[in-house]
Amino acid sequence: MSTQSRIEWTEQTWNPTIGCTKVSPGCKNCYAETWAHRLGLDLWSKGAPRRTLSEAYWQQPLAWNRAAERRGQRARVFCASMADVFEDRRDLDALRERLWSVIAETQDLDWLLLTKRPQCVSKMVPWGDLWPRNVWLGTTVETQRWAEKRIPLLLCQAARVLFLSCEPLLGLLDLSQWMAKGNDSRHIDWVIAGGESGHRARPMNPEWVHSLRTQCEVADIPFHFKQWGNWRPASGDAKGYRSRNLTGANGAPVVMLNLGKKAAGRTLDGRKWDELPIQVKSKQNYRSEWEEASIKIQVEINKPR
Repeated sequence: MSTQSRIEWTEQTWNPTIGCTKVSPGCKNCYAETWAHRLGLDLWSKGAPRRTLSEAYWQQPLAWNRAAERRGQRARVFCASMADVFEDRRDLDALRERLWSVIAETQDLDWLLLTKRPQCVSKMVPWGDLWPRNVWLGTTVETQRWAEKRIPLLLCQAARVLFLSCEPLLGLLDLSQWMAKGNDSRHIDWVIAGGESGHRARPMNPEWVHSLRTQCEVADIPFHFKQWGNWRPASGDAKGYRSRNLTGANGAPVVMLNLGKKAAGRTLDGRKWDELPIQVKSKQNYRSEWEEASIKIQVEINKPR
């Protein structure tokens, strides 16, 4: 299976629906909303309809799973890049139920569920404290305020991997209290960081991303740097580019240039950071674990609502 997603930390993206409602500052310049407006679709408000996809589209994960099984190598699927699986709308419940069944049928895919609504997870998933081994759960934390609101809710869940998407990163974050290992409580397993892209992108202070990377190194947490976004620190000739002055360490000025996402790139201190949270187990051992829980999970999924 070839890589189809342009998102660097996954191999596939898949959406049971398209559309959402903005809930925090990270949503301000939503790329999915921009895409929808370009097509003349009104999908981004509380009362707006959500777009559903074809039956052929719902068959894609099954095909990816067969390819992964033939290859003997697991694949990651980000769900959903154009919506939020845990948006609190009753008209989406039937699609969520179908999604849980698809996840159960695709044990050679790791499903990455990313949400800005971790408060809704417990009442929407059918798994209780017995989550499928092929589900990773993440939440977006763009500022310290939203880290403090969302991370404790995330850490209550029993997903195999708990991760953070700090994108767009809009401020300095201190995640150390949720990274501590060696006790009975859960901790963050993976941190993704990135700046904002698009015409109205807000620049990301290099100090913010350097701090996150250092925190991950100290706590031995895998770190993935997705992108600078449209803006990156100036190096060389700045003529012809929009610039923005930020303040770095010890009050030193930092000049940011609006180069565009592609030119700005995703190197940090001369390298790419593509760390992942786990080493994938052998297919045989992983399947054995999954099969131990599959009967109980199916029972929960099929309970009358």
